Amino acid sequence: MPGTVHPIPARRKGWYLWSMTVSAVLFDIDGTLVDSNYLHVDAWQRALAELGEPTDAWRIHRAIGMDSARLLAAVVGPRDDEWQERAKDLHSQYYKEQSDRLRAFDGTAELLREIAGRGVKVVLATSAPQDEFELLRATIDADDAIHASTNADDVDAAKPDPGILEVALERAGVGPSEALMIGDSVWDLTAASRAHIRGAGVLSGGVGPSELIDAGAVDVFDDPRDLLNRLDGLL
Repeated sequence: MPGTVHPIPARRKGWYLWSMTVSAVLFDIDGTLVDSNYLHVDAWQRALAELGEPTDAWRIHRAIGMDSARLLAAVVGPRDDEWQERAKDLHSQYYKEQSDRLRAFDGTAELLREIAGRGVKVVLATSAPQDEFELLRATIDADDAIHASTNADDVDAAKPDPGILEVALERAGVGPSEALMIGDSVWDLTAASRAHIRGAGVLSGGVGPSELIDAGAVDVFDDPRDLLNRLDGLL
């Protein structure tokens, strides 16, 4: 149901997000701001099939949001560097072939502009490499609201490692206690926890609320539109 409130379990009610000051909001992009997760699933599935590793789509979806090397290890097990690079190249090829299907979720640009208009810095923090990030940023079409960004090319290992979020904090000029991370995957929230950043989840990437909460989310929203509608209780 749109706009559904997903209550925080009793064990988390003593650590309530909205009573804290937020100076920067860090956003994952894939599955959080842009409807792209299932395009990634399709691209990885085609890439792996071409390399002789036909893989069920649900297994790939469970790993979406991870650093690509970790995703491959989780889905097909250890492979040498050459094989991994071939898989990544094929994924990138098939993903870009579908880039005209990328779309921002309803309310995405409005959400980012409203947050920026309240004097809170908006930082995009994605595990996508630079070339994919550029496609996503163009899809969002809200550059005027974005204070800074970081992507997988800025660190040695992406989510669930906290490095991308640590770079995002540095570029925002804020400490972990002043930031909020919004993501759609357990990997986003695991990275946030490791970086000592409070996190909230969205359901738009296809992961259920209980998993997001177990991974560290203090609240869960349906999608960017739901976030926008409930922003007064967030900032």
